[in-house]
Amino acid sequence: MSPNHLTAREIARRLRTERCAERYREELPGSAAGSAWPAAVLVPLLWQAHGWHLLYIRRTEQARDRHSGEVAFPGGRCEPGDADAAATALREAREEVGLDPGCVQLLGSLRPFRTVSGYLVTPVVGQIPWPLGLHPDAAEVAHVFSLPLAWLCDPANHQVRIWPSPDHPQAREVIFFDECGGERLWGVSARITMDFLSCLR
Repeated sequence: MSPNHLTAREIARRLRTERCAERYREELPGSAAGSAWPAAVLVPLLWQAHGWHLLYIRRTEQARDRHSGEVAFPGGRCEPGDADAAATALREAREEVGLDPGCVQLLGSLRPFRTVSGYLVTPVVGQIPWPLGLHPDAAEVAHVFSLPLAWLCDPANHQVRIWPSPDHPQAREVIFFDECGGERLWGVSARITMDFLSCLR
């Protein structure tokens, strides 16, 4: 069922359920050991063309960035001055795409996600007005775009694969969405997207 019948208030209510507040999950189950860098991403929700969309970025190609060129949510590592995960997500969104924190209505958070790259990422969901003038930092962001929740919800548009390969030491189940508008969502951002959609159900 399409989530477009839900109001922002109902989405916030569903994000408060026990299902969305479970213990963190691991990108590679059973591999987590030692400490992880706390991080947060903003999952920007917007209403456009009679339906809900999620806003994504495609990272700029950089030689030393292992996530270079990937589709992601705005976000990054927590800094000492950040009061909480929401503060980190809002600060990073301002730095990366020029999003004014004052225009974001925070709706809730998803369970943290521990990545193989050593981060414990807390996704923070926030509604933003649309249309909205954004100013991406070209050094970090190559493109900003949105995908409809109705499209993301359709199981025909994504699949699970073993990645990088079955015999790789970090082999794991990874979600890959079909290409849409020239962009492909996969990996951690795809898993966070699916967690969000699961809460809405």
